[in-house]
Amino acid sequence: MEIGLYTFGDVGTDPATGAKVNAHQRLKNLMEEIELADQVGLDVFGLGEHHRPNYAISAPATVLAGAARSTKSIRLSSAVSVLSSDDPVRVYQQFATLDNLSDGRAELMVGRGSFIESFPLFGYDLKDYDALFEEKLAMLMAINDGGALNWPGTEFTQKVEGLGVYPEPVKGNLPIWIAAGGTPQSMVRAGAYGAPLALAIIGGQPRRFAPLADLYRRAAEQAENADTARVSLNVHGFVGEDGKRAADLFFPAQKAVMDQIGRERGWPPQSRAQYDASMSPEGALFVGSPAQVTDKILSLKEDIGFDRVTMQMAIGVIDHAEMMKAIEVLGTKVAPELRKAG
Repeated sequence: MEIGLYTFGDVGTDPATGAKVNAHQRLKNLMEEIELADQVGLDVFGLGEHHRPNYAISAPATVLAGAARSTKSIRLSSAVSVLSSDDPVRVYQQFATLDNLSDGRAELMVGRGSFIESFPLFGYDLKDYDALFEEKLAMLMAINDGGALNWPGTEFTQKVEGLGVYPEPVKGNLPIWIAAGGTPQSMVRAGAYGAPLALAIIGGQPRRFAPLADLYRRAAEQAENADTARVSLNVHGFVGEDGKRAADLFFPAQKAVMDQIGRERGWPPQSRAQYDASMSPEGALFVGSPAQVTDKILSLKEDIGFDRVTMQMAIGVIDHAEMMKAIEVLGTKVAPELRKAG
């Protein structure tokens, strides 16, 4: 099993200490975090694209390129690239360039995005939310097939007649993951393409995703793509040598983020009791000691079946030194146990 990290590069005020972190400092800290993740043997580091004042990462490929030359083994991915409001040709070129800079370690994870700012920013209408993603994903997959691109053009993509898309990735194509929040249509689409699936689990009970993962695998099998079907869980979590201390460290930052999103979407503020309940074996938060986090992942693996877990530990503003400790624990204590279990 693979394990890694992802982040959106949160900026703002540390709710625990009052320290302020701007984009300049956050990106510098992020380079150190990716380098440490590589050194302790984590498998992948992903960066999410956002266009909001509380996140430093609007161009994941650029930030990942900054880490490419100071890392050796870790795979470098978006998590996610908002394909709906971007140009599939340019997205592919950016990650193919990253792939060459990193000696073949680039991955691309695409989705429709959990926020909507990129749509008006780049001149798109939200009424086209579904069609934008469908058409641009189809074009991106056609590019990844390699060779000269012959694309008929659609309402939201341009016509291309026999042109190459350069540079080519090191191994001829890119691993392209499709990120989904849990609709049956998303499972079938990913399976039909033979693309690995990233399931975002940030609330509720993770085991409810088991039927969706099964639907994805059935769709892949029907499309004769079973050999390329893979599942990743993208989750929120934090790990430390002491489980209670890890929970206490993570709570203020995680609450600040979820409460802000809640104000925008009509959710009530999160209580500590709700947070503690989410850390239970049936909850969506992967927070605690190495043993607690490992046991929770392995228990879910029996029901859902997955090949990778990527954890968003840097949700909200958390002290950089504490984050570095958590990355070390994840790489040296959790990852070896997961790999040992298969």
